[in-house]
Amino acid sequence: MSRLLIIEDELAMRTALAETLEGHGYRVATALDGPSGLQRACEESFDLVLLDVMMPGLDGYRVCRELRARERRLPVLMLTAKGLVDDRVNGLEAGADDYLVKPFSMKELVARIRALLRRSERDANVVDSLTLGEVTVDFVRQVALEAGETLELNQKEWQILRLLAENRGQPVSREHFLDVVWDYNAYPTTRTVDNFVASLRSKIEPEPSAPVHILTVRGVGYRLADP
Repeated sequence: MSRLLIIEDELAMRTALAETLEGHGYRVATALDGPSGLQRACEESFDLVLLDVMMPGLDGYRVCRELRARERRLPVLMLTAKGLVDDRVNGLEAGADDYLVKPFSMKELVARIRALLRRSERDANVVDSLTLGEVTVDFVRQVALEAGETLELNQKEWQILRLLAENRGQPVSREHFLDVVWDYNAYPTTRTVDNFVASLRSKIEPEPSAPVHILTVRGVGYRLADP
């Protein structure tokens, strides 16, 4: 259950937002001005901040800049009655991840929150490198080495390995591989996944017939062994 912080000085709006989001299953905390909101955002653990722009003491732009200056990377969704292009640009340049102009529908608000939380979760799971026994993998440069020798992986094998690394220790279903690595409609059979995994094992496993890195999860798919 994601925890959200609402920083909004208008009581009616703050109450409506809190009730709506709690009704969608979120845990909600509130702050009634910029200084107290900034303090809570820095001292407590939240998954997303809903931030009003026009507030006394410390406006939303300054709150957002301060959060970014303190390297607080939690998603920020700005809420404001100011809808001019320059206002939206100022919000994004201050470090906001999204910008919603009042009045807005609660349905759109919830959809944007869900999208930001999904993006944040993906970013948190990004893996830049991986070590599997004698094999070292650099996902940024797409270079895989074994004892200094380059391993030639095709694009689908890179994507499979990255998906496994991002979910290390957890099973990844064949259907999820198809959904992420392929256009699901282009390869409608899960056997395709098995064939590519077999090819990947032949390149990175010390003994492909008895894999120790990419393990089969019967009836589900595959998982990357724990470090």
